[in-house]
Amino acid sequence: MTVKRVGMVVHGGHPEAVAAAGTVREWSLEHGIACKDIDVWDDGDRRSAREEVAAAGDPDLVVTLGGDGTFLRGARLAAAADALVLGVDLGRVGFLTEVPMTDVRSALEAVYEGRLDVEERMLLTMRASRRLEIPADIEALIRYGRGPLLPPTSVRSDCESGGEWGVPLDVAALNDVVLEKLARDRQISVGVYISGRLLASYSADALLVATPTGSTAYSFAAGGSVVSPRAEVLVFTPVAPHMTFNRSVVAAPDEPVGLRILERSGRAAVSVDGQVRGVIGPGDWIGVYASPRKLRAVRLGPMDFYGRLRERMNLTDAPAAVADGTPAPLWPVSSPPPGDLAHLAMPEGPVARP
Repeated sequence: MTVKRVGMVVHGGHPEAVAAAGTVREWSLEHGIACKDIDVWDDGDRRSAREEVAAAGDPDLVVTLGGDGTFLRGARLAAAADALVLGVDLGRVGFLTEVPMTDVRSALEAVYEGRLDVEERMLLTMRASRRLEIPADIEALIRYGRGPLLPPTSVRSDCESGGEWGVPLDVAALNDVVLEKLARDRQISVGVYISGRLLASYSADALLVATPTGSTAYSFAAGGSVVSPRAEVLVFTPVAPHMTFNRSVVAAPDEPVGLRILERSGRAAVSVDGQVRGVIGPGDWIGVYASPRKLRAVRLGPMDFYGRLRERMNLTDAPAAVADGTPAPLWPVSSPPPGDLAHLAMPEGPVARP
């Protein structure tokens, strides 16, 4: 691909990320490519993703230097600009980043020379009964430990507003949209609708809707299903529900999930990819559904999602399963698949990094 402008999102608290950012700047200078930091914490205020990428010169490649949290910030920017995003890894338990810090220069060369695959990831967007706002009386509580807040969500100007369908919010979530209680001693009461039909009314600490990408994040910690990032589904997961049914529900991408705050519930915070974006109360609702936009992530080789799952989650074999010896792999990856498997997306063998 032709790279003309690079934007960087850097985890400034890690010296390794700062050093890698210097490598990206040097590489960009050598290739005559504009490079600019997108420092979302710069002045203590937060801007919308569109404002941030415009200030950075509308990059066509966003490079994130950090862990999954940094990648999520970069993904928000890349989605707004329809740019590619390349995640350079500093984290220890993440699933999103692509290359280690030591390989950043060779990874940039691979992208510059077109030796890459573009992987599309599902995003979520929202409608709501009203604009999301954070009341001044609880802003200090929400700000504690979270850093500067993002600005209020804007309304998507290309969509109709009003009526029973609600206000279309300019939101792109790569991981999840979460509705969570504000008061520690009071759960939220929420009616959950899938594809317009009432599933159940929940009393819970939180309720979340995740993408397949986000299925290994908060949803997983709450007992939700692990979903291949290649799938396109919505994963609804309750967090500590005060009821017998505590399972995740996996919905099709054309089955939106509606969450309505019930009459006797306390207020609830709405978070998008871990960032609080507003507070709603009884009678308010949000609808979460698959966005028509996709995140375009750079891949420099096949992603071994299930191998990474085994590694990052420290999965071990049951002693009883291997009591009679070491099991052989079911599918060899060093030779072509036989004819009756050729139509399947079989895993490829290990590929050396550029």
